Amino acid sequence: MAREFHRADRVADAMRRELAQLIQKEVRDPRLGMVNVNDVEVSRDLTVAKVYVTFVGEDDRAKINASMDVLNKAAGFLRTQLARSIQIRTIPRLLFRYDETSVRGQELSALIDKAVQADRKHHQDDSDSNED
Repeated sequence: MAREFHRADRVADAMRRELAQLIQKEVRDPRLGMVNVNDVEVSRDLTVAKVYVTFVGEDDRAKINASMDVLNKAAGFLRTQLARSIQIRTIPRLLFRYDETSVRGQELSALIDKAVQADRKHHQDDSDSNED
């Protein structure tokens, strides 16, 4: 059975696409680097939108926090810009959140790669010692 799409899902998808462009083109703060808008979750009553973002090539927590401050301070401006491009009665209040899932995924991937290499080395050492 096909998944049922709710209005909040459609609004969230439209907001994600628009915000990605607006942040890139309209927010002119030198503290803000390349921003990826990973996801937008809109409440069922369309009053609040949580915007999950990551910053390309940035892993310094202080710089991430500064960038998050910039985005949260620009939330009102971005909301106004969204109102011009998305045709709904009220635009949800924007709450920016740093999305750590991609960072955590990279850490887990690195751990898995390290374990696989250690396992290969261990099996190679065992086969070398059996030949003697």
